[in-house]
Amino acid sequence: MITRKTIEEINKIHIAGKIVARTLETLRQAIRPGISTIELDTLAERLIRDAGAEPSFKGYDGFTRSICTSVNDQLAHGIPGSYVLRDGDIISIDIGAKYEDFHADSAWTFPVGTISETTRRLLETTEESLYKGIAEAKPEARLSNISHAIQRCAESSGFSVVRELTGHGVGRELHEEPDVPNYGRSGRGPVLKTGMVLAIEPLVNEGSRDIWMVEDDDWTLMTQDGQPCAHFEHTIVITENGNEILTKQ
Repeated sequence: MITRKTIEEINKIHIAGKIVARTLETLRQAIRPGISTIELDTLAERLIRDAGAEPSFKGYDGFTRSICTSVNDQLAHGIPGSYVLRDGDIISIDIGAKYEDFHADSAWTFPVGTISETTRRLLETTEESLYKGIAEAKPEARLSNISHAIQRCAESSGFSVVRELTGHGVGRELHEEPDVPNYGRSGRGPVLKTGMVLAIEPLVNEGSRDIWMVEDDDWTLMTQDGQPCAHFEHTIVITENGNEILTKQ
């Protein structure tokens, strides 16, 4: 069941969203060659808790860390650990924060030092596809309009959209209905209504769209061809005039 949030609930999600945004910005400034992903996780958890919230991901279905750190050909759900970032890497950081029982969720992919021109274009295109999708999120529009806009933007630039992962509703639960695919024809799916809160998150590969899961940890998803991938995400609320980004940086 797709729920529409009250003003009070949206305000709490917005506070959680601001915490997520500030945390992502601080992590962006900390990213450099020589820092480990576990150091980023430790910093993120401290920032989230100091702001009066809890990391949404820690303990979620057994996930042991506070954020997801996915490097290069790791698409999503990477577990922070001993890996030390190197010049030329890219890192996707996915963060959720829970404030007074309400979640907000955002992800961003950052360059580490100097990256290739093709990979830089991948990051720019995936971010652009996020905002193309957000632009379609408005009252009385069909959900798949978001999906179609994301797919058209990414594929028109020669990149591949991952099918297996989707955006989602968010609120009291980290993942709520509806799923928000990143591909599909427009004009389909539920009609969007004011008060709906969605996490829109394109996941785009530089090469093939095929992915696989690392069996050793049952979390990390990677591209099958070993090519880089990008992940961008915002939590938004549908408003009378369109939408508002609740995790704006």
